[in-house]
Amino acid sequence: MAKPNKKGPTRTVDIFCAQCKAQLFTYRKGGKGALIKCFKERIVKDNTQVACTCPECGQIFARDTLVRGAPAYKIVGGKVTFK
Repeated sequence: MAKPNKKGPTRTVDIFCAQCKAQLFTYRKGGKGALIKCFKERIVKDNTQVACTCPECGQIFARDTLVRGAPAYKIVGGKVTFK
């Protein structure tokens, strides 16, 4: 399987918790579709202390997994928003 592009896209988006609106990540996202997974190598700034858990409200918003051989967070539907 092909791995994701190391350099990745240049456009960054801010990812927020849908419940308390706390900022979770700044992420280099490619394409214009929904946010389904976040490759760890594309995360520019990580505001979480515990992986996959919101620092403000403690909600679990993702699962730690491997996608195409690269470590990633698989986002749980409806738990995050992004701009």
